[in-house]
Order: sequence, then C-alpha cells, then structure tokens
Amino acid sequence: MIEIDASFGEGGGQILRSALALSVITGEAMRLTNVRVRRPQPGLKPQHLKAVEAAASISGARVEGVCLGSQTLCFEPAGLTGGNYAFDIGTAGSTSLLLQTLYLPLSFADGPSRLTLSGGTHVPWSPCYHYLQWQWLPYLAAAGYHLECTLERAGFYPRGGGLLHANIVPSRHFSPLRLTVRGRLLRIRGLSAVGQLDRAIAERQRLQAIVRLRELEVSVEIEVAEVPAASPGTFIVLQAEFEGGRCCAFALGARHKPAEKVADEAADELRADIHSGGAIDGWLADQLLLPLAFVPDRSEFSVCRISRHLRTNAELLGYFLPVAVGIEGETGQPGIVRLHGMAAPGH
Repeated sequence: MIEIDASFGEGGGQILRSALALSVITGEAMRLTNVRVRRPQPGLKPQHLKAVEAAASISGARVEGVCLGSQTLCFEPAGLTGGNYAFDIGTAGSTSLLLQTLYLPLSFADGPSRLTLSGGTHVPWSPCYHYLQWQWLPYLAAAGYHLECTLERAGFYPRGGGLLHANIVPSRHFSPLRLTVRGRLLRIRGLSAVGQLDRAIAERQRLQAIVRLRELEVSVEIEVAEVPAASPGTFIVLQAEFEGGRCCAFALGARHKPAEKVADEAADELRADIHSGGAIDGWLADQLLLPLAFVPDRSEFSVCRISRHLRTNAELLGYFLPVAVGIEGETGQPGIVRLHGMAAPGH
C-alpha cells in the first residue's frame, strides 16, 4: 500500500482527487493521511466524499475513513469498469473537479462510459464548465483522449443544482503535446452569459471586457447568451488564440458584485497571461499533467504561470509512476514544463 502524507505542496483536495485517479489506473492501493489538514475546515467535505464514492464505484474499491472531516483514507481498487454512472454531489461542489477525477481512469476502461454529474458547474475555486469546453477538452483531444461534454443546466454557487453529461470512449492512440512557441496573438473570443438574470448584465460584462482588451489591437468577439440554470448566476469566459497556443480566463458573478468587476477580473487575468509569453495558461498546465503522464512520449509546454497545484501534481505522480516531471521557473512566474510519459498499466 502506497503511503502518502497529503499535507505536502498545495495540500488541498487536489491531492485526494489526483491520487484517486492514479490509484484506480495503476491498481495500487493507497493510504492518505493529513488530508486537507491545513484548511480552515480540515479533512473530507461533501464534494471530497463524493469523489471517493465515485472512484470506488468505477473500480470496486474497498475504502476506509469515508466520513465528513476524516483526515485519513484507505483506498484499495479491485478493477476498472466502464458503464453508465450518475453522481449527485448534493451541494454546489464542483462537477468539473469530479469529472477530472473520473475521466482519466475511464479512458482506460474496458468499454465506453457515460457520466451524469449534478452539482456546481460555475463555482469558485474550480474550472467552470465553459473553461473545460473551450480550453481543456480540445487539448485532451489533441493528446488522443476521447471525451465529450454537454451542459444541461448551469449550477451557480451557492445553490448548485447544475447538470452535465460526459461521454468517454477508451483511448488507445496518443500524441504528445509540444507547445513551447506560441507565436502571434491572432484574436480573442469570449462568452458573457447569465442564468435566470437580466440579459443586460451579460451585455455590461461584454462591453467592459471589450474596453479592457482594446489596447491589444486584435479582434475581440464576445457572444452574449442566456443559459438554462438551477438558480441565478452570471459568468464571462475569455480566450486568447495564438499561432501556437491558447490561454483562457473566466470570472463569476456574485451577489452585490457589479458586472463590470466580473469582466475586469477575467480581462486582467487574460492580459497578464498574454504579457507572460506562455503558450498555455497556468490552470491548463496543472490539468494536463496527469493525462500526459500516460502519453508514452515527451511532452513540453511553456506556461504563463507555474502554480503550486502544478508542482503538487508533479510530486504526486512520483508516488505511482516512474515519470519524471521537469519544471523550469519559479512559482507564480512563467516557465517550461517537460515530461516523458508511459503507457498506462495493461495498455
């Protein structure tokens, strides 16, 4: 059994989710201690319990320590089975993070899978659904993963209630990603949207973002939309397209938060990424590390910002796989990431 002190690095729920995925893929039992020990509310919260439950469902795992507040978890997978699965987080916990726990193991299952996930789709501290759709999924496809997602309804914080579906076809042929020279900025596209709110709010977000991005002197096209939603909410997502890369930023509305501030947050982040020189944004670099570890060739990319999450995932990989990750640069600054992946066990 692999013993992991989960207080290292970023020390949050990401360690749990990544470890669950790696445990299921490799078939290695693990014991996590000090789970989220440095958080204001340490241990497992409802969204983490659902991740454990879901990972156990697809792998027939035996688990111990699955209760609210638990800081120790034993997880012993028995196999991996594709199929139809439905999981309701029951809160505004992130469906995106639950999806990212499950899709990778199911990409190596014995057949296709369909996931139906209920919870938060546009909530703080996690990639929103439209970030996944615009940024994450295309790069997964470029690496050879077959995953399609659809949004039935948005779930905003604090109510949640969102619903997304994902179809996963096992992957057999992979390609490394080499994204080191991003080239010229070609254009910026965006989506400003509301759910159960006045469309004028989305219009204000759009206009403010255009003003903030005007100095870049490229085409800025931002669509305005109303999305089906379980409760009121708003968001804006912006993507910069380069000759050899893409950066994506988003921001969420909140009660008493002006539409202009929502737009400013996304525009400020995108502008910082553009000026950094990286080919992909820091969020994507973190999310690509695990799938690229199972691409048996060398991947390399320049990143706008090296995050603690990225370093944490790199360290965690070493517990399960003989894969070395090289990260060149300081945390919070632009850098280069290099890794040479391996075939998943049994493939």
